[in-house]
Amino acid sequence: ASDSSLNQEDGPQAFLWWLLGIAALTFALLMSARMGIFQETLYQKFGKHSKEALFYNHALPLPGFLLLAPNIYQHAVLFNQSELFQVPVIGLTLPIMWFYLLMNVITQYVCIRGVFILTTECTSLTVTLVVTLRKFVSLIFSILYFQNPFTGWHWLGTAFVFVGTLMYTEVWNSLGPFLARCQRRRPKDE
Repeated sequence: ASDSSLNQEDGPQAFLWWLLGIAALTFALLMSARMGIFQETLYQKFGKHSKEALFYNHALPLPGFLLLAPNIYQHAVLFNQSELFQVPVIGLTLPIMWFYLLMNVITQYVCIRGVFILTTECTSLTVTLVVTLRKFVSLIFSILYFQNPFTGWHWLGTAFVFVGTLMYTEVWNSLGPFLARCQRRRPKDE
């Protein structure tokens, strides 16, 4: 009886956490869009300097990590205790967790550098769309790689992503004239 009462109480609490998560994601998306508009304004006023923006966006928050210094130190100790791994090609041997961190840092740098270059060349809405698509592809890769179930909610999200992308790129407007030309070329059935 205690297990069923636990599950009944857990339902509303889980729903509230779910709502909090949705609210946090919505807030982050809105702030990201606002930051994109702010960057657009700065680039128009002061010129397109993606490397400078990348530097300041990442250098200014660094002192905040001092608040996490004990936790960072604990994880460095754990990283040092992971199994050794020999890096291909260069033959360097180091704990595998440091290798994973290094690979993550390199790939994240390439990704964020591309995003900052994109912000100088495209509108903030285009950048938001591209970043959302990148996150979507990453999610799909994660589902496939870790063999997680692909539920109806995933299909619904997939539909929203693709329909939104097609609406933004105005594919629908391009298809109208194309389909009309195809209809004119079709031989009449007699």
